[in-house]
Amino acid sequence: MTVPLITTKVSTEITKEKEISLKSEFGKAIELIGKSENWLMVEFQDNCRLYFKGDDAPCAMIEVDLFGKASDSGYDALTQKITEIVEAELGIPKDRIYVKYSEIGHWGYSGFNF
Repeated sequence: MTVPLITTKVSTEITKEKEISLKSEFGKAIELIGKSENWLMVEFQDNCRLYFKGDDAPCAMIEVDLFGKASDSGYDALTQKITEIVEAELGIPKDRIYVKYSEIGHWGYSGFNF
């Protein structure tokens, strides 16, 4: 089982409509590593004070935490899809988006650990 959490930090504003759209699109994208929106948790942090490549032009840091692992090809496909989604929804160019993955060995839920 791979339990995902996607945290999205952007230097721009995320409207409620965009937040809902991003949540839905991330829910579809997570299928690229064999998971569904049923276990996906998402967090949005907008208007972050982020600097990338020496300036404060719009940028994003996306963090994907997983209980367990996914394949390298799955990560490659998910990175491509996540950057496409963020660029389409928020107008942040792909070359101003980082995607970071963390594989976690212990994850608690509903009073027990997976």
